[in-house]
Amino acid sequence: MQQLDLPEADAFVVGSGPNGLSAAIVLAQAGLRVAVLEREASVGGSCRTEALTAPGFRHDVCSAVFPLAAASPFFRSLPLERHGLEWVRSPACLAHPFDDGTAALLWPSLERTAEELGAPRYRRLLGALLPRADVLFGDLLGPPHLPSGPAAAMALARFGALALRSGETAARRLSRLSSDGRGDRARGLFAGLFAHSMLRLDAPMSAAAGLLLALAAHSAGWPLAKGGAQAVTGSLAAHLRSLGGVIRTSVGVESLSQLPATRVVVCDLTPRQLVRIGEDRLDAGFAKSLERYRYGLAAFKLDWALDRPIPWTARACAEAATVHLGGSLEEIAESERAAWEGAPSPRPFVLLSQPSLFDASRAPAGAHTAWAYAHVPNGYSGEAAERIEEQVERFAPGFRRTVIARSVLSPSDLEAHNPNLVGGDISGGLFDLGQAFLRPTARLYGTSEANLFLCSASTPPGPGVHGMCGYHAAKAALASLQ
Repeated sequence: MQQLDLPEADAFVVGSGPNGLSAAIVLAQAGLRVAVLEREASVGGSCRTEALTAPGFRHDVCSAVFPLAAASPFFRSLPLERHGLEWVRSPACLAHPFDDGTAALLWPSLERTAEELGAPRYRRLLGALLPRADVLFGDLLGPPHLPSGPAAAMALARFGALALRSGETAARRLSRLSSDGRGDRARGLFAGLFAHSMLRLDAPMSAAAGLLLALAAHSAGWPLAKGGAQAVTGSLAAHLRSLGGVIRTSVGVESLSQLPATRVVVCDLTPRQLVRIGEDRLDAGFAKSLERYRYGLAAFKLDWALDRPIPWTARACAEAATVHLGGSLEEIAESERAAWEGAPSPRPFVLLSQPSLFDASRAPAGAHTAWAYAHVPNGYSGEAAERIEEQVERFAPGFRRTVIARSVLSPSDLEAHNPNLVGGDISGGLFDLGQAFLRPTARLYGTSEANLFLCSASTPPGPGVHGMCGYHAAKAALASLQ
């Protein structure tokens, strides 16, 4: 296969998602000449903003709310604000409405959240973790390693004691002392948090993602990026260029043999894509281990252009950029179980974002944008749009009358947008006990080639916009050069 016409570089990074750009920044900071190669016309991977519905409306194609970006030790070390990144925070991080017209809220304040939920166990657990939040994020957002000290070890033990449990168990444990009828509300809100794991809620470790998001809520918030997700990757790209890095868009790497000889190649790809482009370089046994990597549930996503805000029955929902639609713990658990069993629930758990309530740049004056997605089986080819809209209508009667235009992205559409979203999996692969720590193989970022590394969400610490997969992969690459 003919080589690509590329600049001379010490390191090539294939893919310009947040992890690819983060890896490139670390390599450039170390003095290497770095070139990022992106198959699409713009950088960002799944962290991009586009006009999906009607003129003047800007929609985040995938990533949209950024709790882990705000908490990321690496992002916080970079001057991204100088390159245009501005965080926008809604008063509440999350709203979870119920059929009686009320809503439970996750506030930045731990005290307010625990008081309103009547959940003293939640207050005690998060209260013990919050003073060590920065250290915890540093330890949790990385490869398996020993804690950074005795205090960190104790905090990790507290975190892990609940994180390794099932979401159902954790939701009941955290709300067990809830009083005055608030237990069901607390369990519903916690179940929505734990459903971010994209696992069955009776599965071990399905509590981990939600607990991490709760810690982020009370320490860093759940911000939006002003102007859209593209501002995150745009600021990373601008910082890379300020370090001398080069970015080439509309460059599709079909085979690693197309790249000129270089010291390091880092791929922001999942195992399936790496096997495809590296088949002539990877050891056969290692390639087979990558082929055994498992992908998880898919997302089925809708974007709407609206002529007014969503008419929530629970007015408190207007306080939060993120809204979870699913009612009770039992209903959410059944929705996630059904998706894993191959028959999506008629009342799916829906994750919704309404960014234009807090960022007017997303839509024309007086108009609004919103997006939502539900979990469906990997590769699902059926219909889910009507069921998602019915869930919104359930908690916001009259919602459909506000819709000017809508975009539907099925799992296959998401994969066409970004091949890393295999079968519509937005997490870079199943994040369960078998793949949470040694992902995608025991080599973590390394491969059978000494100068070839992986940095996607298929490596530790896994899914989320935080750049830490890229950071650690680049550190591993640099160590190999010494």
